[in-house]
Amino acid sequence: MERLSTAAKLPDSFFGGRDDISMQMGLIWSQIKAPLIVPLLRLAVVLCLIMSVMLFVERLYMAVVIVLIKLFGRKPEKRYKWEPMKDDVELGNSAYPMVLVQIPMYNEREVYQLSIGAACGLSWPSDRIIIQVLDDSTDPTIKDMVELECQRWASKGINIKYEIRDNRNGYKAGALKEGMKRSYVKSCDFVAIFDADFQPEPDFLWRTIPFLLHNPELALVQTRWKFVNSNECLMTRMQEMSLDYHFTVEQEVGSSTHAFFGFNGTAGVWRIAAINEAGGWKDRTTVEDMDLAVRASLQGWKFVYLGSIQVKSELPSTFKAYRYQQHRWSCGPANLFRKMVMEIIRNKKVTFWKKVHVIYSFFFVRKIIAHINAFVFYCIVLPATVLVPEVVVPKWGGIYIPSLITLLNAVGTPRSIHLLVFWILFENIMSLHRTKATIIGLLEASRVNEWIVTEKLGDALKTLKVATKLPRKPRFRIGERLHLLELAVGLYLFFCGCYDFIFGKNYFYLFLYIQATAFFIIGFGYVGTFVPNS
Repeated sequence: MERLSTAAKLPDSFFGGRDDISMQMGLIWSQIKAPLIVPLLRLAVVLCLIMSVMLFVERLYMAVVIVLIKLFGRKPEKRYKWEPMKDDVELGNSAYPMVLVQIPMYNEREVYQLSIGAACGLSWPSDRIIIQVLDDSTDPTIKDMVELECQRWASKGINIKYEIRDNRNGYKAGALKEGMKRSYVKSCDFVAIFDADFQPEPDFLWRTIPFLLHNPELALVQTRWKFVNSNECLMTRMQEMSLDYHFTVEQEVGSSTHAFFGFNGTAGVWRIAAINEAGGWKDRTTVEDMDLAVRASLQGWKFVYLGSIQVKSELPSTFKAYRYQQHRWSCGPANLFRKMVMEIIRNKKVTFWKKVHVIYSFFFVRKIIAHINAFVFYCIVLPATVLVPEVVVPKWGGIYIPSLITLLNAVGTPRSIHLLVFWILFENIMSLHRTKATIIGLLEASRVNEWIVTEKLGDALKTLKVATKLPRKPRFRIGERLHLLELAVGLYLFFCGCYDFIFGKNYFYLFLYIQATAFFIIGFGYVGTFVPNS
């Protein structure tokens, strides 16, 4: 009986202890809230509003430029000299420039035949083109397969070179740099670069080379990507929306106003003299393509973007592959900005306004502010104002400007406008990884030079071979299914949503619950987990 009476008293002491802890926590919160939390949160709101205005002005500026381009018909063919190449009876094929086509690859079992076949199918005088396959594969079986494919095309009379290295120093930049050292490259005037999943049309060179041939100030002709698997799932549709805006607006505006934009690393043609003058390929960051473009621009070279030429390519089909790709694409530019900002400021060969465009618009707003503001404002600061009602976010900053920015972003893919809500939720989730990568790049922290090749599944080839939908194979490993960062942010948003539901008056909890659910779906591995089973 004594034991029973003692046990009966335990819950009271337990609850009493719990109440004491709650009271202590509440007391601490009330003491630090007014002098510390409120001022810090107000400062964060002000900074986020400033960043939002910067983004809005940048988006609005680009929208105005695009409208003017459409109204006045400022096509590349009108801004630069372009004439179709004609046969010369006296000179014969020697009238055509020598073109090198580089295809860097790494363990590309699924797509190596696609890229090599497309490159070998390019229409150009056979004695004026060299196909160079730069194989950094570490899998000996895949190496043999790629070499046999090269030999197969060589037996058909194609001038194709199979090049390998005994290391992977510098990754893609190292492979491209090594490829340019070959003796036969000295006779080449231009180099076209295609990643392993890219498939140019046969007339690609006929439509791009004339720009470089007739305009000696041009260093680069960049073309647009066309995604063969954009309809595979909702995640690929979201990627398409983001990348279509990049090509339709950002690249077009850069080409039309300052003759500068970031090289996309593939589906472009470079003047070899410009590459050499800029210092060649460098592997100091994970964005060797952007690095070369900035250095070439600082030498006074101009670039042109041709949105009318589309090259087939593949989007990452798994969330893991997409996350690694976005880490590289976010970390690299931030790190390059850190390394080059003073070099850009001190440069004497370009105008003041071009420096402003490169430093402020190209790097600071698009590559740094855009990532940080998306996550910090919409996923951290705005939800925090629910817990601290003393801090108020004006409607123009919390609703109107974000809505306008979203609508301006949607112009790139009109067919997906009905998916805008899903795109917003997905982009907010990805902003977590982009922000983390951007900070790593700025601070040169660990993983700053991490290079993981984006997994490619060869969907274009599978579409040709199989008309029916392929079965999907689940992965059940817990480590791959659970994403702790997404789950942590989801819990934070859910808690803020519950608080707003109980104490709030503005229905903000609706957004918080929806965004938290999106984080949970990603966090528990229900997006990009299933891949086609070959």
